[in-house]
Amino acid sequence: MHARIVLLATTMLMFPLAVQAQTVSEPFSGVYLGAMGGFNIKASPNVNNITSNVPGAGGLTTPNTSLSTGIGGAAAGTLGYALGNGLRMELEFKYAGNSFSNTSTTRRVTGVGVSTSASGSEQLWGPMFNLDYDFYGLVPALVPYVGLGLGYQRGHLQNFSTGGTGPAGVNVSSGDTRAAFAVQGIVGAAYEISAVPGLALTAEYNIMALTGTRTYDATLTAATPTGTVTRFGTFQLGHDLNNTFLFGVRYNFGAAPPPPPPAPAPIAAPAPAPSRSYLVFFDWDKATLTDRARQIIKDAADNSTRVQYTRIEVNGYTDTSGKPQYNQGLSVRRAQAVAAELTADGVPQSAITVQGFGDTHLLVSTGPGVREPQNRRVEIVIH
Repeated sequence: MHARIVLLATTMLMFPLAVQAQTVSEPFSGVYLGAMGGFNIKASPNVNNITSNVPGAGGLTTPNTSLSTGIGGAAAGTLGYALGNGLRMELEFKYAGNSFSNTSTTRRVTGVGVSTSASGSEQLWGPMFNLDYDFYGLVPALVPYVGLGLGYQRGHLQNFSTGGTGPAGVNVSSGDTRAAFAVQGIVGAAYEISAVPGLALTAEYNIMALTGTRTYDATLTAATPTGTVTRFGTFQLGHDLNNTFLFGVRYNFGAAPPPPPPAPAPIAAPAPAPSRSYLVFFDWDKATLTDRARQIIKDAADNSTRVQYTRIEVNGYTDTSGKPQYNQGLSVRRAQAVAAELTADGVPQSAITVQGFGDTHLLVSTGPGVREPQNRRVEIVIH
């Protein structure tokens, strides 16, 4: 029966983790804490060497026996340090409790010539020092590990009783507590939660044996022809082997936080729309528009309706003939003539900026007093 339970528990141990799939990172390092809970299956312990005789009952009439136990609860907490190379050292405090009977079935043990029954429970608790090693890269999503532990466990018998039936039976009862050194082997696996650096789900199986035998104080009672006789004595409890299955969480305080997400690539500002410019030329010392000039202005007005513009500049210029003050006024009159024509062609007056620059910003560089036709111009710039 216990073999089938162990097989089922092993399957339960591995299945929840094996269904996941992710790439496990490098060995972790630093201080970690763990907490686990589960169940314990105790191999049949032995009751040996009952040391008190009960007069009239034929001496030691309760033979050495092997007790059956039920499945009990288990818990463990760990404080450890990982070296970063797969090796971990940890201090573990563990607990396990198993009953020798339950409410529906009487547990019975078989001795020499006498049938006996048992009741009560045993609790084990104490520290263990474990040395574990993690295997990275063997199984996708999981980090299997193995370990060995040494420690010291206290065993407490609660309402313990075992005894024979019939006239030859001696009943042994105890509520004593005794301690012994313990050794354990560990096999487990961890599943690292990538969304929470340092956090891992754990599942493990360990088998722990208490060394030697423990001698408990006991009360022995027996029915004799003259009545019930009670004596104090001792007995030994040995072959205490515990199969423990634990499931829990572990958190590593030295885990590096996940790298921040990469900064979004800067969004390039849209290139400004290229300016469009049109040149309108004038006769010498004139600010009147020619037919050709009106056609250019009309093209500029029509094109302004096809693009999204912010403003339209109308800049007037002259050549270097004439005095600078006169040329400045002439350049303004030329610009105003072009702006008026743009307005007539449908361009809002509020969108037009008019400026005159006189004989500066020459299109063709000349000396003073030169009548250069290309410098007698108005430039329409659509922004």
